[in-house]
Amino acid sequence: MQAVPDGEVSSFLVGDAASGDSVEVRGPVGGWFVWKPEDSGPVLLVAGGSGVVPLMAMIRTRDGMDGAPFRLIYSVRDPEDRIYDHELRRRATEDGGLDVTVVYTRTAPEGEPRPTGRISIDDLVSYGWAAEQEPTCYVCGPTGFVETVANLLIFLGHDSSKIRTERFGPSGP
Repeated sequence: MQAVPDGEVSSFLVGDAASGDSVEVRGPVGGWFVWKPEDSGPVLLVAGGSGVVPLMAMIRTRDGMDGAPFRLIYSVRDPEDRIYDHELRRRATEDGGLDVTVVYTRTAPEGEPRPTGRISIDDLVSYGWAAEQEPTCYVCGPTGFVETVANLLIFLGHDSSKIRTERFGPSGP
């Protein structure tokens, strides 16, 4: 667990919560960052670190359905930081409608063709959907990551009304 300076939740989890404590978690309050199965168009999911968690809920909801093709670009520091690694690999292999690309920012596994570094416009072009395909884009991660990816998607011509963002980070000024 990583404490975020001035973070409301991480400060509690790192400083106050003890092993074995129960924690109740609920989903998002609004309906903005939710994929609905009746939305059959292409979906681009872009995650930074633990930002993959709400996107994984969308992937699981899609499970067993025909229709909406999903592409996930998942940015992590190191291979050890990949959440849901086994499940994502399995789903990408078994499900022809899910493509998964992992972008490593600090350390990549041996043989990884892409050099380490932050997600780039080239990654979005190579592994995402073209703006002409009108995907709904869901971007989740730390604030700086989300802002960068959203701006790159707009630069690439994606409709800003189809770019949905969820961010986390310090809650203070």
